[in-house]
Amino acid sequence: MPIRKILVVDDSKTELMFLSDLLQKNGFAVKTAENAEDAMRRLEEDQPDLILMDVVMPGQNGFQLTRAIARDPQYAAIPIILCTSKNQETDRVWGMRQGARDYIVKPVNVAELMSKISALA
Repeated sequence: MPIRKILVVDDSKTELMFLSDLLQKNGFAVKTAENAEDAMRRLEEDQPDLILMDVVMPGQNGFQLTRAIARDPQYAAIPIILCTSKNQETDRVWGMRQGARDYIVKPVNVAELMSKISALA
């Protein structure tokens, strides 16, 4: 399934702008959410082909939200790439166990992100 629509979930407006701009320049349609509640609303409105998920957010964190989405039959098929400043191997392993398909550490390397997105298509 080709990836065209991406939902970016991050509580940092700077990060949202950076990732949105980057993805749009690469031909993707982008929606953003600043927290878990926002993300679930966006999912209900229009299912994306991919979710880029921050981990450290107020309220429900990215690990919890990834687990909730991955376990919901309605959304389980949507791949999630965790995109976080948490760079420990234990964080990566935990994220993958929650249902993420991939993991990328901030600051985002553009080539690495694009190759991870292509690998999911």
